[in-house]
Amino acid sequence: MLVLTRTEVESLLSLPRMLDALERGFRAHSSGATSVPPRTAARAATGLLGAMPGWVSGAGLAIKAVTVFPGNAGTGLPSHQGVIVLFDDSDGLPLCVMDGEYITAMRTGGAAAVSVRLLARTESTTLAILGAGAQGRSHLATVPLVRDFQTIRIASRNRDHAEALAATDARCVVAGSMDEAVRDADVVCCCTDAHEPIVPLDWLAPGTHLTSVGGTFGPEIAADIVSSCRVFVEWRGAAEFAPPAGARELQGCDAASLTELGEVLNGTHPGRTSDDEVTVYKSTGVAFEDAVVARMVYDDALAAGSGSQVDFG
Repeated sequence: MLVLTRTEVESLLSLPRMLDALERGFRAHSSGATSVPPRTAARAATGLLGAMPGWVSGAGLAIKAVTVFPGNAGTGLPSHQGVIVLFDDSDGLPLCVMDGEYITAMRTGGAAAVSVRLLARTESTTLAILGAGAQGRSHLATVPLVRDFQTIRIASRNRDHAEALAATDARCVVAGSMDEAVRDADVVCCCTDAHEPIVPLDWLAPGTHLTSVGGTFGPEIAADIVSSCRVFVEWRGAAEFAPPAGARELQGCDAASLTELGEVLNGTHPGRTSDDEVTVYKSTGVAFEDAVVARMVYDDALAAGSGSQVDFG
């Protein structure tokens, strides 16, 4: 079995190709070509261990074990850590164990980037990123791949973090507040561990595309945004299941009112319908995303001769 370290995964993961792999995963899921049971979690005193199995026809069978320990902030350890195990979907043979931390971060930002590619106005030039941690970095690496942003506003509760992230891209400026970052932005990406909403509806200009990947510990976006805007998701399970499988913001929503990104990609449901429409992408993270990205990394590792072979026999 192949073993891939964090460094090896980082060197192998092509972000533009990852976006294409994610699109294939979204298409497959909305076509019924996946098997993705709701994730479950064991809760420890200060965090949780989640289990996320998923299969995508022709593109991967994998399980991710991921921990979420928010108290790790400031300790040098990331809040999200884990491993992905990839299997052969024809005979069940374990193929690879790889670091899951980097893939989790980048595919989460990557899925938001796919939503921006599908739903943001073509002429979008201003991006606001709220949060300057792992997901802030992931979104800065992925979302600008799909639109020609001229200005990227970074806002964080920790200004030092915001300034450090902004220093990595010449287009970035540090906003003095979340409000200042959001006002008149074309695309707003919420990437926080907030316990209560950080963006109210009246901050959003007509035509804004809003993404939200937080919400593990509380709703990241306001309830009136969900009730008054068109909401797009990875899967309708985001409303059908309670957290940690579903989204806190979508509990009680009619799942039929949501649109899957794969349905937009497959042409069975419309995306943006006007320049003034406010569109919302609410992420929960789904195992088919890990499966397609892990398979891509594994195939590239074989081609490059990367990783270490381990015999468990």
